[in-house]
Amino acid sequence: MHFKKLIGSLLLSLLAYSYVGAQSSLIKTDSLHSTTLNQQRFIQVILPENYKAALAQKYDVIYVLDGDGNTPLVSQIAQFIHHEGFMPPAIIVGINNIDRNKDLTPTHEEDHPTSGGAKDFLTFIKKELIPYIAKTYPANSNHLLWGHSFGGLFVTYALLNEPELFSGYIAADPSYWWGNRQMMGMAIKTLPELHPSLKRLYISGRQGQGMNEMGITRMDSILQRYAPAQIQAKTVAYEGETHGTIRLKSIYDGLRYVYEGYHDKAPVFHPMNGILLTGKPIRLWNFDDTTKVRYTTDGTTPSQTSSLIHKVLTISQPTTVITRAFTANPTYDKLTTGVFKAGNALLPGKRDKNLTPGGFHYHYYEGQWNHLPDFDTLQAVKEGRADKDFKLAKLPRRTNFGLVLSGQIEIKVAGYYIFALESDDGSRLSLGGQLLIGNDSLPEGKGRTYIVPLQKGFYSFKLDYYQKAGDSSLDLEYVTPDQMNTRNLRSNPIPLELVYGH
Repeated sequence: MHFKKLIGSLLLSLLAYSYVGAQSSLIKTDSLHSTTLNQQRFIQVILPENYKAALAQKYDVIYVLDGDGNTPLVSQIAQFIHHEGFMPPAIIVGINNIDRNKDLTPTHEEDHPTSGGAKDFLTFIKKELIPYIAKTYPANSNHLLWGHSFGGLFVTYALLNEPELFSGYIAADPSYWWGNRQMMGMAIKTLPELHPSLKRLYISGRQGQGMNEMGITRMDSILQRYAPAQIQAKTVAYEGETHGTIRLKSIYDGLRYVYEGYHDKAPVFHPMNGILLTGKPIRLWNFDDTTKVRYTTDGTTPSQTSSLIHKVLTISQPTTVITRAFTANPTYDKLTTGVFKAGNALLPGKRDKNLTPGGFHYHYYEGQWNHLPDFDTLQAVKEGRADKDFKLAKLPRRTNFGLVLSGQIEIKVAGYYIFALESDDGSRLSLGGQLLIGNDSLPEGKGRTYIVPLQKGFYSFKLDYYQKAGDSSLDLEYVTPDQMNTRNLRSNPIPLELVYGH
C-alpha cells in the first residue's frame, strides 16, 4: 500500500497557484437603472473562478470604485490571496464611472461644478446596487468597499455615514485634502457618536510629503483619538510609490488586513479524539499557526479571553477540547472540537492462525455511492492481498469503487497509539471491533487521528473505503508509544511484518 506522512507536513501543504490562472474568470457587464441618480448605471461583475451554480454557495462581495480601471486588478489579487488560503472566494463588483467628481465627493466645490454627490451615490449603493447584487448573484451579507484617490475619500465618507453597510473599508491614497479638508471635521464630529459592530479600515499613502499633502497623516491622528474600539483602523505609508502605483500594494495589504487571521481550514490538533486512561495523561500537538488560536477544556466556545493554545497541550483527564481561530471578521472564526473520553485499553484477541504477516486481505467492489455503503451486503468483484506491491492505481477502476481491508495487526508494546487516516473520498477504521475513525463522505482528502490505549497482542482490523470521483487517496499510518516521547510527532506506516491477512 502507498503511504505518506499524514501528521505535520501533509496537513500543512499549500495549494499551488498560477497567476495566469487568476485571469480565467470572465468579466460580466451588467447594468441597473437608479431612481436615486436618475441614471442607468453600469457595473462589472466577476464571479469566483470555481463558481458552480449547483452548489448554491454564497460569497462575500468586494465593491470597487472607479471600476472601469480597477476591477480586473482587484479580482486578480483577491484570487491570488484566496488561493493562498488567506481570504474566502469573493464576487468582485466594479462600479463604472459616469461622473466621478460628482459621485465620490461629499461637498460641492466651485472649481468642480458637478461635485458634491456622495450622499446620493451612497444611497444608490445601499438601496439599489447592493439589493440588486443580492437578488441577481450568489452574494452573502458580508460586503467590502475599495476606493482610490477620490474613491478613498468616498470609502471614508461611507464609513462615517453608513458604518454597518460594509464590514471592511479600504482607502488607497485617499484625497482628504478635498474641500479644504472638510472630511477631518466630519470625522471628529461623527466618530465618537458611532457604535458599529466590528469594522476594519485600511488607509494607505505615499511616504513623505504625499502623506501630508493628501491629509492622511492628520486623518490617522483623528482616527487614533476619536474612533471607537469597534473601528480598527490601520494606516500605512509606502515608500517609492506614485499616486497610481500605490493601488497594487493597497489592494493586497488592504485585503490581508480586512481578512486578518482568515484561514481556509480550521486549526487542527493531533490526536483529534480518543480514549484516556486514568492517571495516564496524553499530549495534543498543534502544527498550525497558534498565535490567534484560543481554547477551552470545559466544552464551552472559546472567547478572546480564553487561553492561547500551546504547540503541545497536556490532557490529564477526560475532557472536550475546543479551539477557535480568531479572525478580523468573526464570521470566519473556525472551531475544532476534540472529545477525549475515559476508558480502558482495548482488549486483544487471539491470533488467527489462518492469517500470515505481510499485508491485509482486500475485497474490491464497484458501484456508485455518495456515502460509505454496507459492504457486507454487497458482492465483491475481486479480492486479494494488500502487500508491498499493492497500489490503488492497479485496481480495475479509478472512480466509483470500494475497498475493504481486513485482518489483524500485532501490537508488541503496550501503551497509547495514534492512528492517522486520510482519504478521498470516504473511509472508516475499526480496531478490535471498535470504530475509531469515520470519514463517511469527504469530497476532498482530509485527515483524522485517534488515540487509543492498546495491550500487547493481536487486534482485528477493518478499513472500509470508497472512491466516487477525482483522484483516489487512502493513507493509514500510526504513532507508537516510543514515538510519542520525541519532540516532533511523526506518523509512520504500520510495518508489514505486523500486518496479517489471508
